[in-house]
Amino acid sequence: MSGFPIVMCWIVTIGFFIVASIGTKLIVDSLNKNLYIEKRNLKLSMGLLIVLFFWLVCSMPTNTHTFFYRQVVADVTTADLATTKNYLTDIRDNKKSLNDYQMDVEKITRQVNSKLIDLEAEIDNPSNIGDGPKAKEILYEISQLLRCKPIATLSGTATTPQQRQARKAAYRTIVQNQLESYIADLAKSADGKTSGDSKLAANSIKQIAQMQNVITDMKNQGCVDNDKIMQSDVVMQNGYAIIKNNSSAVNFQGQDEQVYNADPLVTKTHRLLSVFDVWKDWLTTDKYDGHGFIFWVILSILVDVGAFIFFDLAFKKQD
Repeated sequence: MSGFPIVMCWIVTIGFFIVASIGTKLIVDSLNKNLYIEKRNLKLSMGLLIVLFFWLVCSMPTNTHTFFYRQVVADVTTADLATTKNYLTDIRDNKKSLNDYQMDVEKITRQVNSKLIDLEAEIDNPSNIGDGPKAKEILYEISQLLRCKPIATLSGTATTPQQRQARKAAYRTIVQNQLESYIADLAKSADGKTSGDSKLAANSIKQIAQMQNVITDMKNQGCVDNDKIMQSDVVMQNGYAIIKNNSSAVNFQGQDEQVYNADPLVTKTHRLLSVFDVWKDWLTTDKYDGHGFIFWVILSILVDVGAFIFFDLAFKKQD
C-alpha cells in the first residue's frame, strides 16, 4: 500500500514466505510415502490451503503488479506530469478567474441586451407609446442587473417615429455606458484574484518540464528506470501540494479534484507502486481499461504454475 513503511513491508514479505514454506513442507512431507506422518490427509489439506492462500494473496497479485507496472509506469508518469503541469498553469496564469470573468461578461451582456429589446418594444407599444410604467419597470430591472443607480426616464415626448427612434438610441447609449462600467469592475475583480502562489506554480512547472524530458528519453530507450520515476514523483508531490493549496484557482477535469485534494496526497504515479491500490483501482474503476491487465494476470498464473511444476519435479528427483 502507498506510504506503507518499508520495514513493515519486509516483515510482511518475510512472514508470507515463512508461511508459504511451512505449507509447502506440509505438502511434500504428506506426499512422501517413505515417511511416517500422523494425520497425513489433514496435513496435506492444511498445506494446500496455506499454499493456495499465499498464492492468491501474495505471489499472483505481486507478479501481476510487477509485469503491469513495468508495462504502464512510463505512460502513467507521462500523463501525470502533463496533467499536473496543466493545473499549475491554471494557477500561474490565473486562468480560472479569467474564464469566470468571460462567462460573467457574456451572461450580463446577454441579460442586458434582452432587457433593452423589451424596453424598445415597450417604447413602440401602440397602446402605451413612450415611457410608460412598463418602460420604467424595465429600466429599474436593468439598473439592478448592473448594480448602478436607477436609470431615470428621459424628458420630453416620444410620439413620432423619429422621436421614439432617438429615445431608444439614447437609452441604449446610457445602458451601454453602465454595462461597460460594470464589466470594468468585473475585470478588476478578476485581476485581484490572482493566486499568491503563482511564482511557486511557475517554478514547479519548470521542474516538471525537465522531468518530462527525462521520462521521454527513458521511454525512447525502451526501459524503466525506477530512480527517474521516483524523481518525477518527488517533483509531482510538490506540484500536487501547490494545486491543493490553490484548488479554487484550478479547473479540474473528471475525478481529478478528489485526487489533488486528497489527504494524504498520493500522486497517480506513486499509487501505481502499490500492489493493493493497483488491484483496487482495476477492480473498482475503469482507469486501467485498455492496458491489458487481464493478460498480465494470465501470464502471472502461468509463471506460478510453471514454478510449482519445476518445484515438484525437483523434489521428485531429489527423492
